[in-house]
This record gives sequence, C-alpha cells and structure tokens, in this order.
Amino acid sequence: MMDRALCEGMLEIALEEARLGRAEGGIPIGAALFKRTGELLSRGHNRRVQQGDPSVHAETDAFRRAGRQRSYRDTVMVTTLAPCWYCSGLVRQFRIGTVVVGESRTFSGGVDWLRENGVDVIDLESSACRELLEGYIAEHPEVWNEDIGEE
Repeated sequence: MMDRALCEGMLEIALEEARLGRAEGGIPIGAALFKRTGELLSRGHNRRVQQGDPSVHAETDAFRRAGRQRSYRDTVMVTTLAPCWYCSGLVRQFRIGTVVVGESRTFSGGVDWLRENGVDVIDLESSACRELLEGYIAEHPEVWNEDIGEE
C-alpha cells in the first residue's frame, strides 16, 4: 500500500491538469503517470472537446506523453476520476500496478473490475475533484453524457 501523503501529492498534479482542461473549455479530468518512487513520468488531461477526438481521455493523454517504458508494472496512474472502461482496459493491458483515484462517487467506472484483477486501487475521495467535475456536469450535461457513453 502506498503512503497516503505521497498519493495526495501525486493527485495535485492530476488536479492541476483537470483545471487546465476546464480552462481550455474541456471536461475537467486530469491524470499523471508516476514511478512508484513518486517520480513524475508524464501528465495529461481530457482533450476530447478541444481536439474533437473521443479517445483523448486524461489517462490516455498521460500514458501517451510518457513514451515507451520497458515495463509499466511499477508505475502509478493517478486520475482525478475513476477510470472508464476504456482507460481501465489500458491499465490492465499494460499491467499498471497501482491506480490512485481522486474520486469515484461521480462515476465509478472500472474500479471494482480493476481490483478484482489485482490492481491496487486507492480512492482518495477528494472533494476538490468531485466539486470540479460536478460543476462542469451541471453546466454541460450533454457533453458529460457523451463522454461516458450515455444518450
């Protein structure tokens, strides 16, 4: 189990990315990929709206920006919101060992499935993450519903 203070520090990077995405007019979800030691490999945010590309979720943005790694087993994906099925699949495909989630109340995604498949999932239940996304959803429900595959 990772140290909570280290996880919270990592989450701050992802939260900065979420706020940047919101300032760009996009969905405020941020992510960052770290080594287990806390060394930052990359960071990113949801750019679906900005780039018109449905595959640019926060986790995939951070993952792509990290470049090729020999192995992902000792990496930590930190995200402001529980990863969707698409991003949960990325975590499993590349065997990312730990996922730190800012919050999963707004959207639970694949958290249970990841845990069932041996991924260490740490949910920090961050009110800052939840409030940022809830504010966006209230203003743009149609964009949010599109993002999570609802009609």
